[in-house]
Amino acid sequence: MLIEITVPQLAEGTPEGTLAAWHAKVGDAVKRDQNLCDIETDKVVLETPAQGDGVLVEIKVQSGATVTSGVVLGVIDTEAKAGAAAPVGAALAANTSAPTTIAPEAAPTAVAALPAARKMMADQGVDAATVQGTGRGDRITKGDVIAAVEAKAAPAPVAAPVAAKPALVSAPPVSVPLGNRPEQRVAMSRLRMRVAERLVQSQSTAAILTTFNEVNMKPIIDLRTTYKDKFEKVHGVKLGFMSFFVKAAVHALKMYPVVNASIDGTDIVYHGYYDIGIAVGSPRGLVVPILRDCDQMSIADIEKQIADYGKRAGEGKLGIEELTGGTFTISNGGTFGSMLSTPIINPPQSAILGVHATKDRAVVEGGQIVIRPMNYLAMSYDHRIIDGREAVLALVAMKEALEDPARLLLDI
Repeated sequence: MLIEITVPQLAEGTPEGTLAAWHAKVGDAVKRDQNLCDIETDKVVLETPAQGDGVLVEIKVQSGATVTSGVVLGVIDTEAKAGAAAPVGAALAANTSAPTTIAPEAAPTAVAALPAARKMMADQGVDAATVQGTGRGDRITKGDVIAAVEAKAAPAPVAAPVAAKPALVSAPPVSVPLGNRPEQRVAMSRLRMRVAERLVQSQSTAAILTTFNEVNMKPIIDLRTTYKDKFEKVHGVKLGFMSFFVKAAVHALKMYPVVNASIDGTDIVYHGYYDIGIAVGSPRGLVVPILRDCDQMSIADIEKQIADYGKRAGEGKLGIEELTGGTFTISNGGTFGSMLSTPIINPPQSAILGVHATKDRAVVEGGQIVIRPMNYLAMSYDHRIIDGREAVLALVAMKEALEDPARLLLDI
């Protein structure tokens, strides 16, 4: 029996995706639920599992092609033996909805690679065919790419190029007065294109202003130092700082609901729930998974959810539903050393909180100069619906809650 491999149903608002990579080649035996290929959309990378045991006898769409829901990517024969390929007639048949299938003898099947490794190969201009995979199923890992880059950079006899593509390190830069400034042109991923589109949309449609304040992090640092070991022992997760920022944000949003609202045409939509997006860096770029109903979550619940999102973002395993929605966003540039920034609103939301690096600074308390661990907070807001008064007071409410964390427990 022949089983067609089709593109899974894509999310609403995501009309198409890109076939990122095949993890099997024609003639390979495959098992039911084995991931055969990855479909990259503007939000997530979708796995395409086999619907039954058999042999992959035909690949209809090659890596890099644009696909839509339901497109047939290949064929599995449940009765074939490993090493079998599609009949000649089937292989030569025209396909109007996808690129013509290229026989394995004419062109190599895409090499399987982990998402982080694919991004690094694209950034470094490394051909996947030149990298030896050491991961599970011979997949290329980030370490494999690093080794390949180092080997490529090592001194070696100059040889004539064998490919039409110009080599990035074809000659020693010192000996070539001109042409020693290589450039690399890399196609933007769908996620990067989507991020770019939304940021431009935000800048062009919202009246964005940013208000700043500073917060003394000593009370939270002291609290964390006292309880972090016991917290981890009881809850099985480390006690970080982001959970306090989430709780402080919810505290302020309850006091000033317009900061948690959004614009829909000529209406202002006030959300009676608190879904906080946490900006997370991933190998594919910036993603913002959503913590749902944060007002009902404990500090431990928040830390567990953030740890889970961070892990799965690195593995490219976040689902579309986890990246959709949100009423407010927190971006922590401090993890990378940022001291101050003006974050851009994530539409259709109306505000975003930027958190930065905590540093010891000289401050005045009670007429005395003292050293305190200070963090600059920045909240960008859409001035179309949020007045300066509400924005400033909301940020002050966050500051006061962070400087007196007992208020978060007592909800006062």
